[in-house]
Amino acid sequence: MILVQPGQDLGNILANAAPGEDIRLAQGVWRLKAMITAPGVTVTGAGMDKSVIVWDDYAKKLDEKGVEYNTFRTWTLAVCADNVTVRDLAVVNDSLHPENLGQEVALTVYADNFLMERCRLSSTQDTLFSGPLPRDLIARYDGFLPDILRRDTVCRQKFSHCLIEGTVDFIFGCGETLFENCEIRSLNDARRCGYAAAPAHEPEQTEGFLFRDCDFTSEPGVEPGSIYLARPWRDYGLCVFENCRYGPHISPLGFDKWNDTHRDETARFYESPPVAGRVPWVKIYSR
Repeated sequence: MILVQPGQDLGNILANAAPGEDIRLAQGVWRLKAMITAPGVTVTGAGMDKSVIVWDDYAKKLDEKGVEYNTFRTWTLAVCADNVTVRDLAVVNDSLHPENLGQEVALTVYADNFLMERCRLSSTQDTLFSGPLPRDLIARYDGFLPDILRRDTVCRQKFSHCLIEGTVDFIFGCGETLFENCEIRSLNDARRCGYAAAPAHEPEQTEGFLFRDCDFTSEPGVEPGSIYLARPWRDYGLCVFENCRYGPHISPLGFDKWNDTHRDETARFYESPPVAGRVPWVKIYSR
């Protein structure tokens, strides 16, 4: 077991962790960008507001070659190994102002059998990326993203009793991901409109994002009816809402088809129990 104190190089410790390593974080703040690449690692903090990993990359930031970072290089923490567990800490991207800076990922999970419990994920646009990438982007970013962030693989993930907060598409990707007893909190955005989830699953995937017994809340100032539960990032995005509770910030329509697309004809969105006034293309979910 490794105990990490503030001031220690947590990024180096995570990057060089042995398979199955047990890493414990004391109370404190680590400002760094970190990646986990060893399978079976467990990272445990002192509490979701007591142990904080924070960084501030954003999509329109220029790298040393003058190239924009793009969404998928902005993460604060990237988990790129299977069977990893993370508990009792916060992962934050504090760039802010996504209307000017673009997407700002806090956590990227490109891994199978990932578990996160009692954690806080905080950013604005694109807080949590649940890998893998859509296949068209795996091809597009060959040579731009490292191979570890481009694998065409199954990524099964679970988030339990977590707080996930953001503004636009702040839970997105192609993961087969369960959110159970989580708080999904919408934050204020200068654009005055937001979307909680943006699934992009491939048509052959039969499991997508499942929100079960979650609370959809907002911070003060988010306007009533201004937030949609989900919109399909790709044609066959798959998203299920089961026994969730919604604040007045959620639009009565519930879902958006994504701008001028026809994804309402192919997206697989389900909700149970059904809610009056929803868009006609959302289906009733039954196990």
